[in-house]
Amino acid sequence: MKDTSEILKQVRKIEIKTRGLSNDLFAGHYHSAFRGRGVAFSEVREYRLGDDVRDIDWNVTARMRKPHIKIYEEERELTMMLMVDVSGSGSFGSGDKTKRTIMTEIAAVLAFSAAQTGDKVGCLLFSDKVERFIPPKKGRSHILMIIRTLLETEPESKGSSLVAPMEYLTSVLKKRSTTFIISDFDTPSEQNERLDKVLGIASRKHDVVAVKVYDPRDSELPDVGLVEMIDSESGQRVWVDSSSRAVREHYAEQWSTRSQEMGKMLARQRIDCADVPTDKDYVKELLKLFRRR
Repeated sequence: MKDTSEILKQVRKIEIKTRGLSNDLFAGHYHSAFRGRGVAFSEVREYRLGDDVRDIDWNVTARMRKPHIKIYEEERELTMMLMVDVSGSGSFGSGDKTKRTIMTEIAAVLAFSAAQTGDKVGCLLFSDKVERFIPPKKGRSHILMIIRTLLETEPESKGSSLVAPMEYLTSVLKKRSTTFIISDFDTPSEQNERLDKVLGIASRKHDVVAVKVYDPRDSELPDVGLVEMIDSESGQRVWVDSSSRAVREHYAEQWSTRSQEMGKMLARQRIDCADVPTDKDYVKELLKLFRRR
């Protein structure tokens, strides 16, 4: 069990850093990138010349025998959901910070950005299952509770998979939301077909955005001789001769193949993605993401 006083110190430290970033950098960008996307169905009326034909309600049109369109109005209040990966692979970090540390900071920045526009923020922590679900609410104390939960949660499972968590989200969250998936996207490749399906369902219901956090050593094996490698999720140990060029190339190719497969899947489901390495400034990558939208 983590020490409570140390957790509170970490919460305060993250609040000071990430709230400042939200105030100085992200508030306007978040507002323009996501705020205008929340629309709710209001009514149906008869089609008028100049109306967008994409808004035609074909069911009502067939019943009334005259073209009718759906009218929408912007929602005054939006919901942000943070899906944060807390699986075993997040504990890895070849530099000053682990992947999970970066994920926690990014979640905090996004949460404070949403709070500034009066949006509700919820959080779903996942491994290969839902570890914790925090329903959306407003307020600083709620965001601090989310940060604390992110810091102190020890997952029951070390595995990683987005399938069950995405299925849970679409079943429990009825109102349209902006959903950020913050993960290293290390879902087993044999689950890709099922994941593709659940991501498609989720992206049609919600505005889904992916933030992929990875460590440079995930993609490139350094030449350090014979080393023992431990899979942080399965616990499997294997000795690898990193001095072999063929071994290093195979390692890099495997990572590249998995990354390309995931990138194509996200693009197919029209899910925007930011790639954030642990040794670089995540602020720049998030701003690039916001500006693309």
